[in-house]
Amino acid sequence: MTPHSREMLVLGLMSGTSADGIDVALVGISGLPSAPRARLKNFAAFPYPTAVREAVLRLSNGAPTTTREICQLNFRLGELFADAVLRACRRFSVPPRNISLIGSHGQTVYHQGASSAFLGARVSSTLQIGEPAIIAERSGITTIADFRPADIAAGGQGAPLVPFVDYLLYRHPRHGRMALNIGGIANVTVIPASARPQDVFAFDTGPGNMIIDALSVHFTHGRLHYDRDSRLALEGRLLPQLLKQWLAHPYFRKRPPKTAGREEFGATYVEKLLASAKRNHIRPADLIHTATAFTAASIAQAFHRFVFPKARVRELIVSGGGARNPLLIAYLCALLPSLKIIPAEALGVPGDAKEAYAFAVLAYEAWHEHANNLPSATGARHAAILGKICYARPR
Repeated sequence: MTPHSREMLVLGLMSGTSADGIDVALVGISGLPSAPRARLKNFAAFPYPTAVREAVLRLSNGAPTTTREICQLNFRLGELFADAVLRACRRFSVPPRNISLIGSHGQTVYHQGASSAFLGARVSSTLQIGEPAIIAERSGITTIADFRPADIAAGGQGAPLVPFVDYLLYRHPRHGRMALNIGGIANVTVIPASARPQDVFAFDTGPGNMIIDALSVHFTHGRLHYDRDSRLALEGRLLPQLLKQWLAHPYFRKRPPKTAGREEFGATYVEKLLASAKRNHIRPADLIHTATAFTAASIAQAFHRFVFPKARVRELIVSGGGARNPLLIAYLCALLPSLKIIPAEALGVPGDAKEAYAFAVLAYEAWHEHANNLPSATGARHAAILGKICYARPR
């Protein structure tokens, strides 16, 4: 038996910009790092305690904080990630000792992929918290985390990283595909027919569920965290002039590679929308409906500007929370009639599990000292090995 023929069990951990909680994917991986065979074996999601989610969102939205709070939250999240690992192992009926490796994305609280002037130099930076040393210690499993900084060090934007796995999952010999993930932010991976890794490109199209979720929380006074089944939006109507105004945001004119986050479309942005809506007597349902159309229109606009001129694409594979928003998907179908829209579940890995699955694969690659970024997606100068290793205690 060769070293790469034995299947490794790897757990992937993910918490996205919506900060709903921790996704855990159990993935069986074997084969050479250059062509791994990865199979999703199980998946679970564990919500954050309300106070923790509120703290994460507050920090992510740039509220005043202290180094003490950031430091404490890093370790508190480490405990929660470790607890999610142990709970998942019990749910999956897999003893932790049978898990070879954990890949943890952590929780992003700040991301600036494009450099800006800072203390006499131009600096890009990113910060994901959820202390991996805690995860390794509590679980007894070696943990690889903090994937984004190495890509930034190599001149990239540190994102998106999932395109590396999109390429492995979705490349097709005869027709082009796009993988669209609609989380808090929406991002797309473009995989031309018969693509080589250097042919793949990816970028954040702009807001995903972030604005819709924030408006839902605001107008229901915290009763709802998102617009389930588009119920709130379907009570309203589209306001075309408002949509046109929103689509003029300068982010949409920037050429890829590019990344977006709460810095562009978070609390400050939503506060401006709400103030404008109040001045103009816009009904809450109309605002939520138009925000839903805004996400779809910004995605379609990005495809027309930056994808269709470069690649012939036939299928759009959709994952993330936005894939369950019927009004959003209806708008996408109407705006992109040339594309066949396919839910990620139809191609093997459920959309809710895909990002956690991806970080299991990225950890496997790093463990074998194999490059696990796509410079064509992130803008890095070269391929790099992403991730920092926290070894478990000796067994």
